[in-house]
Amino acid sequence: APTIALVFHPDGPQSRNLEIKVENFAFDPLAVNAAHIDGHGHAHVYINDIKIARAYGPWMHLEALPVGTHQLRVTLNSNDHSQLTVDGAPIEATATLVIE
Repeated sequence: APTIALVFHPDGPQSRNLEIKVENFAFDPLAVNAAHIDGHGHAHVYINDIKIARAYGPWMHLEALPVGTHQLRVTLNSNDHSQLTVDGAPIEATATLVIE
């Protein structure tokens, strides 16, 4: 089954580069909106429970975040946008990001 982990890399005082580390999963931007293919798709990125973007690769820039604590959640999704699961549990990663 696919796995996901998140790593933040500094990029200015209020910006971060998000690295989405996956195993057993292929980002497949050319197949977005197409039929489900096992282990292929994209990610949905949420900050404080608000979807901010789709990620079609393992890197994403998070620009000019406000000072404070932010909850980041990234889900793995199939080409048809359905969330990938294992035994009914979503394949996702969460992390807390503090901007000072």
